[in-house]
Amino acid sequence: MSNEHWSHGFYRLTPEQRRQILAEHYQLSQADQEYLANHATALGNDLVENYITDYSLPEGVVTGLVVNGKNYTLPLVVEEPSVIAAANNGAQRIAKSGGFYAEEPSRALVGQVVIDHVQDPAAKVAWLKNQEAKLIEIANAAHPSMAKRGGGAKQVRIRQVGRFISVDLLIDVCQAMGANTVNTMAEAVAHYLSENGNNVVTAILSNYATDSLQTVTCKVDYPALATKQMDGELVAKRIADLSDLAQVDPYRAATHNKGIMNGIDAAVIASGNDWRAIESGAHAFASRDGHYRGLSTWQVTNSQLEGKMTLPMPVGVVGGSIGLNRLTKLNYRLSGIKSSQELAAVIVSLGLAQNLAAIRALATTGIQAGHMKLQYRSLAISVGAKQAEIDPLVEKLSQQSHVDQKIAKQLLATIRKGDSQ
Repeated sequence: MSNEHWSHGFYRLTPEQRRQILAEHYQLSQADQEYLANHATALGNDLVENYITDYSLPEGVVTGLVVNGKNYTLPLVVEEPSVIAAANNGAQRIAKSGGFYAEEPSRALVGQVVIDHVQDPAAKVAWLKNQEAKLIEIANAAHPSMAKRGGGAKQVRIRQVGRFISVDLLIDVCQAMGANTVNTMAEAVAHYLSENGNNVVTAILSNYATDSLQTVTCKVDYPALATKQMDGELVAKRIADLSDLAQVDPYRAATHNKGIMNGIDAAVIASGNDWRAIESGAHAFASRDGHYRGLSTWQVTNSQLEGKMTLPMPVGVVGGSIGLNRLTKLNYRLSGIKSSQELAAVIVSLGLAQNLAAIRALATTGIQAGHMKLQYRSLAISVGAKQAEIDPLVEKLSQQSHVDQKIAKQLLATIRKGDSQ
């Protein structure tokens, strides 16, 4: 049976029917079929098309994350073994020196309505500026409940970008994620502009949320950075050097920023927000002056290491799937976070904590030392180690000059042989 034959109308089938077709077409074992069925939920089928089952990721928590004097326990959802360990490490080192300070963030999303084929751009820009009050009125009429809550369209910004003219609606979405609100308002404005003779190319939310910036800073005392082999001042200077490198070399900056997003993505997923939007906005922000740079900066001042990071963070605490997912709602109870502003502050602080742990490791023992111990746990599980065997096997693996699956299996066999004697 060809894919074209069975995939036609696949979305109309029930999850059970879809699983049955896939099982027959790809010769899935009975155990595989039962696994898919046992992990399926009614909610999953309501959320995505062609649903067959839920794919789960581990959730852990960062403890002792201090932001504006408040101690947070923050849930993270991630499959990478080292992320939560590093986040805890960075958060607790910074907490010893007072924690993070998060500025009051700006809070507006941008809805773009873009027009093209403009014969006289200057005249068109002038006309659009004269229409600003009307455009705001139309946008708010498209979603009156948002305006009633004190939000809604607040400002219009006109930009010429190449041959296009972008009409940017700056919209306060209150505590919501806001994508649907922004798109509804943008499309209403697009309809009005089309009726008035403009060729509208698109009307949609921009994920480059430069009007939802969150800045966090921290100071770390030298003793909190020291290792057994290296004093804290030297570690701080090496971290500052790595930070400088990330500002001038995009190859280093990409990895520097990946480490930051390790923590941020995991926190955003756990909060029920759109991590893909946050990721794309962060990398666009890293290139805002035409050169891709590290998102954070670290410098040595007054016998301390000072860190700073500003990121677009247009997150919400209601809307989207937040209210639908039971675990997401439970995560807000664990964190105690009540507002979108508080969530943005905590998430960006978490990203800076993650960054400190990563570059401190890079500046001292190297990134592999901590990574490999956690990777050895994954290797131990992959070769069939039982719960009681994982730690002994990890210990033996860490003593090897070379490690692979064959060696892991051999070491596991020696552990089991010893236990049987």
